[in-house]
Amino acid sequence: MTQTLLVSIGYFLFPVIIILLFNRYQWARSAGTVILAYAVGIIPALFGLTHFAEGTAGLAVQKNIMNVAVPLAIPLMLFNCNFKLWTKSLPKTAAALFGGVVAVLAAVISGFFIFRNLGVEDIANVSAMMTGIYTGGTMNFNALGAALGVAPTTMATVLAFEMVVTFPVIIFIVSGGYKLFRKLLPFKDEATVVDMDDTNGLEHGVEQYKGMLKGKTFFRSLIGLGISILFLGIGAGLSLLITGKINELVVILTITTLSIIASFSKFIREIPKTFELGMFFILIFSVVVASQFDLSSLNSGALAIGGFLLFIVVVAMLLHILLCRIFKVSGDLFCVSLVALLCSPPFVPPVVGAMGNKKVLISGIVVGLIGYAIGTYLGIALAFSLGALV
Repeated sequence: MTQTLLVSIGYFLFPVIIILLFNRYQWARSAGTVILAYAVGIIPALFGLTHFAEGTAGLAVQKNIMNVAVPLAIPLMLFNCNFKLWTKSLPKTAAALFGGVVAVLAAVISGFFIFRNLGVEDIANVSAMMTGIYTGGTMNFNALGAALGVAPTTMATVLAFEMVVTFPVIIFIVSGGYKLFRKLLPFKDEATVVDMDDTNGLEHGVEQYKGMLKGKTFFRSLIGLGISILFLGIGAGLSLLITGKINELVVILTITTLSIIASFSKFIREIPKTFELGMFFILIFSVVVASQFDLSSLNSGALAIGGFLLFIVVVAMLLHILLCRIFKVSGDLFCVSLVALLCSPPFVPPVVGAMGNKKVLISGIVVGLIGYAIGTYLGIALAFSLGALV
């Protein structure tokens, strides 16, 4: 019981510490909150401190947190998204987005046929989750994992390898690799139609945690949390009505759809810090998932997952570059689109800062936000399509 209590406290305490580090230190901002959350979760897991047997209170706590955290986070992270900006982006931004999504889908589908007989367990759902994470980020990955009922060990394994494969790409771009893409895609950047000072809430997509606990801001963000809880209740009720039980797939699709609709309301869209509050729940979920990582899971099947992910990233990047060259997308716009899709919008500003090109900031964030919106749907569609072929 003592172990369960301490672990439960840690699940809520460590995300707070991560946010404090993120606000104070550049190295934490460079690493990213999600990566820090998984690192924090994996460390005690390596020593078996967060492993609980089936039927124990500890395992029940882990499952309950996972079942609630993501459904609460999704609406909060989507409320501040002004999807009307889709129509205001330049055609080149749309081309970069289209090229990236097509490249990811082509890489995942081709990888599925190559690796399905090479020991990758639950490959249809793994393919779906990788489609989600590479069209918007961890939020889609977590949502798909919950909706499809993927085992926590599989999720932790996939994410461990995903970080190993993806993080070097970010380091390469930020440390000067963008110059290579400028040579491969030597086209001019164009500023988006959107005024750089008129972000309409998009600044929440880059994790501005400062001021979250200030009186008026804090209480207004609780309104967003209340609406998120309401949507979760509607999703659960609809699930019971349709299936007679709580079906994660129905719940996730319901709250995602309701959240996108709600984001068109100016009142809801302007509720402050809902993105950051949603990220707090994602960090909790991330720590819990990572804490269930088991070294014994790194068998030949797990190594096959690593190969599968490496294949997806390499093939998707090459196809994305090819499509961007066809559509005459600039190297800088390619970089922010790639990062937005592979890692999510919070990673866009550091890349923009490294490149010294603010013109592509909004474009990169818009690409990532659209990825947030469509990633869950694409992943679920792929899960059912590829699942029929296993």
